[in-house]
Amino acid sequence: MIEYTGKAFKFGDNINTDYIIPSHRKKDTLNVEIIKKYIMEDIRPHFYSELNGVSIIVAGSNFGCGSAMEVAAQVVRASNIPVILAKSFARSYFRNAINNGILIVEMNTDPINENDTIHVAMDEKKITVEDVTNGYSVSKPALRKELADIIVSGGLIQYVRRQRMSHQ
Repeated sequence: MIEYTGKAFKFGDNINTDYIIPSHRKKDTLNVEIIKKYIMEDIRPHFYSELNGVSIIVAGSNFGCGSAMEVAAQVVRASNIPVILAKSFARSYFRNAINNGILIVEMNTDPINENDTIHVAMDEKKITVEDVTNGYSVSKPALRKELADIIVSGGLIQYVRRQRMSHQ
C-alpha cells in the first residue's frame, strides 16, 4: 500500500508537455534537478516556488497532451509531486508518468479546489482519493499489478533492478 497527503494545485484542460516543462528550457540541459524549477512556468509563473512538501496536481481533460517527451513526467516527480488526478490523460503521458513512479488517477476533478488537502491511498484492490478539505471521496479500481508494482518501486528503472536482484 502507498499513501500520499498533499496540497492540491489545480489546472485546466489540455495541459500539454510544453506547459509542464517549456521547450526552450530543454535546450540547455535535460538534468531534471536543474530544469524542475521551471515546471509550469509558461502558464503559472513561479509555480515551483509554491511547492512545499508533497503536492498533487489536479487537472481537467487530456493532461500531458503534445509530445511524448519523458522529461515532462520526470520534472513532475522530481518536484515532489507523486500523484496527478485528472479527468483524462494523453496515452504517452500516462505511460511516462507510470514509468517515473507517478500515481495517476482518472476521475472527476471538478469538486476539488486549489489548496485543498488531498489524501490518496492505493492498495492491491483500489485507489481511494479523498479531498480532506471538503469531504469529496472517490474510489477507483486498482491499477494492474504490474503498473502498481512499478509505482511502488519508484519507477520502471527501480522496478527492473528489483526484479533482477530477486532472480539472482
